[in-house]
Amino acid sequence: MKQYYVYILASQKNGTLYIGFTNDLPRRMYEHKKNLTEGFTEKYSVHKLVYFEMCNDVNVAIQREKRLKKWNREWKIELIEKTNPGWRDLSEDFL
Repeated sequence: MKQYYVYILASQKNGTLYIGFTNDLPRRMYEHKKNLTEGFTEKYSVHKLVYFEMCNDVNVAIQREKRLKKWNREWKIELIEKTNPGWRDLSEDFL
């Protein structure tokens, strides 16, 4: 069964946030951290994985990503702090 991940990156605690989705979280975090793709995360140094969730359906993951992007900042911060109050870089567990 294929896994998909919706994730939130941060530049630092309460810093700039980025929301994305992927089917390979370790690979995607490596790409973000090494600035292998030009864009927002490279420009603003947003490399810390502070939240992620798994989905088994690509359409559910895409809809969740779109929904989270529309949330206000306060809601996003509450979501992060519910499971990661210290804003630890969760990618350290698998990179």
